[in-house]
Amino acid sequence: MRVTKKIKAEQVRILSEVYAGAKPALQFNNSFELLIAVILSAQCTDKRVNVTTARLFQKAATPAAIVALGLPALENEIRDCGLFHGKAKNIMATCMTLCEKYNGEVPEDYDELLKLPGVGRKTANVVTSIAFHRPAIAVDTHVFRVANRLKLATGETPLEVEKGLQKAIPKDRWSEAHHWLIWHGRKICKARRPLCDECPLKEVCPSAGHVE
Repeated sequence: MRVTKKIKAEQVRILSEVYAGAKPALQFNNSFELLIAVILSAQCTDKRVNVTTARLFQKAATPAAIVALGLPALENEIRDCGLFHGKAKNIMATCMTLCEKYNGEVPEDYDELLKLPGVGRKTANVVTSIAFHRPAIAVDTHVFRVANRLKLATGETPLEVEKGLQKAIPKDRWSEAHHWLIWHGRKICKARRPLCDECPLKEVCPSAGHVE
């Protein structure tokens, strides 16, 4: 199947209808809590992150409070999220930077977000989109997999896929589309044994029935 602009538009239409109103699974109360949750979500389920952050934020819910908590205690609090040594180091460094340079606030500027330890394009895009309500498409493993399988956007790197999605999807729908693609990847287009027979996109998917 050759995936034309018309087919891509139909893919986007179906996703928008099936996953209308889709929201992030991470639980948070403000931009700082979202930032920390996304850093913790690397190679970890959102369900586990929500358990961890609920416990952590009861004890320390601001950059200054996490700095005061100290690195060993922070590591202990996030241990069950995996990769906790690196995550704790980045979170501590980010909190120190927020206190020293941004008066304890998460910067809204995208380039400033990228300067924070442990913050890459995916995390910056999530915070930009969800916390600050500006168009952005964050490419996590689900978005990367689904976009490539649909050929909605193809690439060998998240950045290539991000740029492709920006071209294929109207800018005012970028932030919504991020959630559509994530939920589709979780529910139907799974990494192993995707549910192609149940997929609402099977008629416009070049990979339907060909993925093990």
